[in-house]
Amino acid sequence: MNGQDNRDPVQVAVGAEIRALRKTRGLTLPDMGKRMGRSVGFLSQVERGLSRLTLHDLRDLAEVLEVPLSWFFQHEDIPEHERGHVVRRSYRRTLGVEERGLVEQLLSPDLSGSFEVILSTMNPGAELEQPTLRKTEEVGYVVSGQIELWIGEKHFRLASGDSFQIRMEPFRWRNTAREPAVIVWVISPPIY
Repeated sequence: MNGQDNRDPVQVAVGAEIRALRKTRGLTLPDMGKRMGRSVGFLSQVERGLSRLTLHDLRDLAEVLEVPLSWFFQHEDIPEHERGHVVRRSYRRTLGVEERGLVEQLLSPDLSGSFEVILSTMNPGAELEQPTLRKTEEVGYVVSGQIELWIGEKHFRLASGDSFQIRMEPFRWRNTAREPAVIVWVISPPIY
């Protein structure tokens, strides 16, 4: 019997998420090991669901991967048959903080695919002031509210029902309305 057959499904899911996050950040195992003060072999075992991280390791990992610590604790209650397929509203992983005006939730079950789906809520007055350039292709759909969007030098005013595409161009946005703007983003490759 293979030792991997008895792995904890939560540990396996967390390990897969760590691997996906590491890859989207362009980090190698040696890079991550150096930043955390851990061996490549240990981190490889963690990614394969064979070793557990301490809380201290998880804090270091969250810092290196630029995610909140809570990112790693949202697998325990997911029914086994739903893992990797379904994301219930109550199990969405949240990125960002409301005080900064932008809250993002991961709608994709994990980051192992070729794209990710994010639900962004941009509060009134929220703004991405500096143009951002990512090596991604992105499509957005405005579910509710309205935003101003700059793609390259082009300026757009978008409202509920509008959609847009960004192909490796600098972009920024601003919500000048009095209500939150809710946008579904599809991003390839995953960045979170």
